[in-house]
Amino acid sequence: MIDIKIIRENPEGVKARYQRKLAAVDAQVDRIVILDARRRETIASVESDKAEQNRVSKSIPTMRKNGEDTTEVIALMNTLKEKIRVAEVSLREIEEEYRTLMLALPNLPDEDLAPGGKENNEPLRYFGEPHKFGFEPQHHVDLCTKLGLIDYERGVKLAGSGFWVYRGLGARLEWALLNYFIDSHVADGYELVLVPHMLEYECGLTAGQFPKFDDEDYWILNPTDGRRHYMLPTAEPALVSLHRDEILTESELPRKYISYTPCFRREAGSYGADERGMVRGHQFNKVEMVQVTRPEDSAEAFDELVTKAERLVKGLGFHFRTVKLAAGDCGSAMARTYDIEIQIPSMAGYKEISSISNTREYQARRGMIRFRRESTGQIEYVHTLNGSGLATSRILPALVEQNQQQDGSVVIPEVLRKYLGGLELIPPRG
Repeated sequence: MIDIKIIRENPEGVKARYQRKLAAVDAQVDRIVILDARRRETIASVESDKAEQNRVSKSIPTMRKNGEDTTEVIALMNTLKEKIRVAEVSLREIEEEYRTLMLALPNLPDEDLAPGGKENNEPLRYFGEPHKFGFEPQHHVDLCTKLGLIDYERGVKLAGSGFWVYRGLGARLEWALLNYFIDSHVADGYELVLVPHMLEYECGLTAGQFPKFDDEDYWILNPTDGRRHYMLPTAEPALVSLHRDEILTESELPRKYISYTPCFRREAGSYGADERGMVRGHQFNKVEMVQVTRPEDSAEAFDELVTKAERLVKGLGFHFRTVKLAAGDCGSAMARTYDIEIQIPSMAGYKEISSISNTREYQARRGMIRFRRESTGQIEYVHTLNGSGLATSRILPALVEQNQQQDGSVVIPEVLRKYLGGLELIPPRG
């Protein structure tokens, strides 16, 4: 949620910034401006009438004591009471519509982002060189199947399309990746948090996923008590909501969290010939990074998260690029986002394996996440940031494809070997 003062003071400027994000919200902004004015007028009127009601009420005992007729005063009291009741009903209706529209607004993009969609994304830097083979490389689906790493058929049998089963060395390799990520983050001072995989609606509302994207998640209704949960699409909404409705001390900031979770997505995307296997799926594993900071520290925190994700990818030996997303390609809740993209040899172009975003105070306002400034005692909103650190569903295919040898074996990156008992190579199968 953005600050209403920004809209109130410069609605046309707000519309212009949303146009850069390709968000058609002009009519919504105009309506918010009207509702905000009505809301403030109604609140002022109710407060004025209540003050008058109190004044008149206090005069009645004195009038009765002096033997004065209170009929007109009591009639005035009843009139004020009814007027206040009607106004409060109206105020509730105004505030309900106002809150609904405010929650539906996306975050404002940072001023330095290019306008428009992904065609205006800006590659900032490249690391390494694209992988080259001296032989005809195999697709990761064929390699993983031959090596017994992934069982695609039984994944579909168990859960339908968009699911797979890790087996043997494939399961161990997946777990090695997650351990590599977690150990790296813990060494950097991040707290490992294992969160519930089913969340209540308020978590998604705070993160900015709801109400806009509530049809993209898996929902679970408990028939015994009516409680409704959704399967988390990432650990971000859980980690962000850790401090929902709290006022932190300034000395508690920054808070740096990581969490490993499976992630569940109803909308897994299209399954074209260029996206065979596990590049897109309804369930995948990810380690998520989240920081909660003072406003003045969020730019530095953003750079830290980007650097951390880049370092993990470098450790795996991948060629990659870091891309600054245009305003329209950033997520609804994000003020800015950098993607880290790698090449999977069997697929054209680059594929995102990490998104690092700064939401500024957008999530904090929705979740009332605040801190008390030590120098002034003032209560302010924190800034929240998040990033993939990392997801495995595209890394494992890239690792298998890029590290394959002509004989069908796969070289294991050095950073993973300690998690696999020193194993250096996944041997070919006859």
